Amino acid sequence: MPDTVKSAARAAESHPALRALARGGYVASGIVHVLVGVIALAVARGWRGESDQAGALTAIAEVPAGFLALWALSVLLWALGAYHAIHGVAARIGNRSKRWARRAAEWGQAVVFIVMGGLAAAVALGARPDTEQSAESAGRGVLSFSGGPFLLAAAGIAIGIGGVSFIVMGARRSFRQRVDLPSGAAGRWISGLGSFGFMAKGLALIVICVLVCAAAVRGEPRLVSALDGAIRSLRELPAGPALVALVGIGFISYGVFCGFRARYAEL
Repeated sequence: MPDTVKSAARAAESHPALRALARGGYVASGIVHVLVGVIALAVARGWRGESDQAGALTAIAEVPAGFLALWALSVLLWALGAYHAIHGVAARIGNRSKRWARRAAEWGQAVVFIVMGGLAAAVALGARPDTEQSAESAGRGVLSFSGGPFLLAAAGIAIGIGGVSFIVMGARRSFRQRVDLPSGAAGRWISGLGSFGFMAKGLALIVICVLVCAAAVRGEPRLVSALDGAIRSLRELPAGPALVALVGIGFISYGVFCGFRARYAEL
């Protein structure tokens, strides 16, 4: 990558305005995760709302001046996505393989935050997206191709790898490498929130992986699910309501951690 591009990226990355907006993006992500967790807790008790990002954003849209809050969330999430995209270019890592692994991770996070920001903007404009229907339509489209089941299974496995990565990050608390937490009990408490939250997100992703892979094996696109479908599938298991409640608490923990991350992230 040309040195001029890296220099421009490093200059943009260090701009105080972008860093401030990126920190706000972590707060925005935290708000969405807390709402998803609260909805999951309601689903554990039998409620039938959408327990995913779309459901959380739709809930925000229903409150007075909710569209203004959605636009604010959208801008902050886009800023955080831009920061991760730029940081992927600007990262100073000598080892080539580690450098590209870091870039892939940063750019992957950039895509997630930009898509989440786009979803918030769409809901602010009046859209009411159905993520489960979209996931099923995508699965049907993939299965219609020659070799579609293999492509869908590969997508499911990729999601599963992401889930395992979240669980490992939570268990090893490796996320602490990117945050400068305070010492003492406060730091341990914040780290515990992050650990539990990362593992809860990982569990949800693994359930999505199982559903997507099952759709690939059986050739049934209706099995392809997003987060809402994963949570509802968990609820059908023995002790399902307790598992869903655990995931809900985990998402709330992750959301609260994101709030602290806005303060302590090393940007």
